[in-house]
Amino acid sequence: MTTSAEAKRILETALLCAQAPMPLREMRVLFDDEVGPDSLRMLLDEISRDWSERGVELVALATGWRFQSRPEMREYLDRLHPEKPPKYSRAAMETLAIVAYRQPVTRGDIEDIRGVTVSSQIVKQLEDRGWIEAIGHREAAGRPALYATTQAFLDDLGLASLDQLPALTAAGEAPADAVAALQAQVSLLAPDDGQASLPLGEAEPALAEVPAPSAEPTPEPSPEPPLTEQP
Repeated sequence: MTTSAEAKRILETALLCAQAPMPLREMRVLFDDEVGPDSLRMLLDEISRDWSERGVELVALATGWRFQSRPEMREYLDRLHPEKPPKYSRAAMETLAIVAYRQPVTRGDIEDIRGVTVSSQIVKQLEDRGWIEAIGHREAAGRPALYATTQAFLDDLGLASLDQLPALTAAGEAPADAVAALQAQVSLLAPDDGQASLPLGEAEPALAEVPAPSAEPTPEPSPEPPLTEQP
């Protein structure tokens, strides 16, 4: 039987060497199910405390646990990789913010809130990035897809759940506030996270202050050609 000290050493090593967040079920495999979930959580708490004064911290994300650098270390680490972080168009950020804060939503809902047509390219880019996905269809004419954010979206932003999204400044705030909050979070993404950035451009009108989408079905408008990039 593995001792507590040995289990802690094994778990810490596995987490440091892991290439992706490690869920509890994988941690149990380390010990051939000899260590239960409660004991694993206790070990995780101990490891987290051990690293509390270091530049790296153990964090719980949507899909598991991982070690990552603390935010205050970013300034120094960036000197090793001075590339600029990915840039995202205003249209893409507005679309992502609406999905994140109002999910599940259809493309028609997003267009009602933004006040402009959402190009198919924007939706596809966010899907390809792994941040949104279709989770079903609304029972309405054309059965439009319902979009929601993914666990990868939470992992990339260093969050364990949607409850940890930046809070809006007031109830019923305009979606523009959600964009600003989410943009600040996205700006913390590492430039070398292995994902292609969304293109700049798509200069579109600012968000209109309209209420959240109603429960009534919203017919999907005919898609328009994708907007071209601006120099």
